[in-house]
Amino acid sequence: MNEYLQPGRYIDSGHPAVAAFASKHASGKDDRERAVSLYYATRDGIRYNPFLDFSKEETFQASRCITTGEGFCIGKAALLAACARAGGIPARVGFADVKNHLTTPALLERMGTDLFVYHGYAELLLEGKWVKATPAFNLELCRRFRVKPLEFDGREDSIFHPFDAEERRHMEYVADRGTHADVPAAEIQRVFREVYPPLYSLGKDAAKERFG
Repeated sequence: MNEYLQPGRYIDSGHPAVAAFASKHASGKDDRERAVSLYYATRDGIRYNPFLDFSKEETFQASRCITTGEGFCIGKAALLAACARAGGIPARVGFADVKNHLTTPALLERMGTDLFVYHGYAELLLEGKWVKATPAFNLELCRRFRVKPLEFDGREDSIFHPFDAEERRHMEYVADRGTHADVPAAEIQRVFREVYPPLYSLGKDAAKERFG
C-alpha cells in the first residue's frame, strides 16, 4: 500500500506546488469529502488541453498541471492522485482506450482517429474500496461542447458518459489498460508515437494549437 501513498516521478505528491494545491482545496470532515473537493478543484481549476508536447516527460507530471494551469487527461489524473496522496489518501492511476464519437474536427485531423489510447483517470481508496475518478474535462469546456460534466461523490465510479446532454453518442470504452502506482510515461510515449504520429510530431509547436 505504501506505493500508493509515496511520491512518484509523475504523481509527484511531494512537489511544493502540489502540496499547496492540495492544502488549499481539500475540505471536509473525512477522506471521502476531501477527495470530492480535490476532484472538483482538479476538474475545473485546470483547463483540459490535448495539444501538448508529448515528447517531454514533464507533460505527464502532476505538478506541471499546476504551474501551467492546463493538462490533458493523464496529467490531470496524476494531479488528482498526487493531491490525494498528499492528504494521506491512497491513490493510483488507471488507463483505458476510449472512442470519442464527438471528437472535434481539429483534434480528429491532428490525431487521425477518434480513438483515445491510454485515456487516464485516477483511482482513490475511499471507505475501503477503489473508486474511479475522471477529472479530465473542466466544466467550462463541457458547457461549450454541450457534454455532461462528470460528477464525483467518492462512492461511485466517475467515468465518461456514453451519451452527451443531447443524447448524442459520446464516449465508448473499448479496452482496459490496467492501473499503475505511477504514470508509465515511456510506454505511453511509445504508443502515442505509433498511433498519433501527426499529433506527437507537433512537439513544442503543439502550443500553437487551441482546443475549445
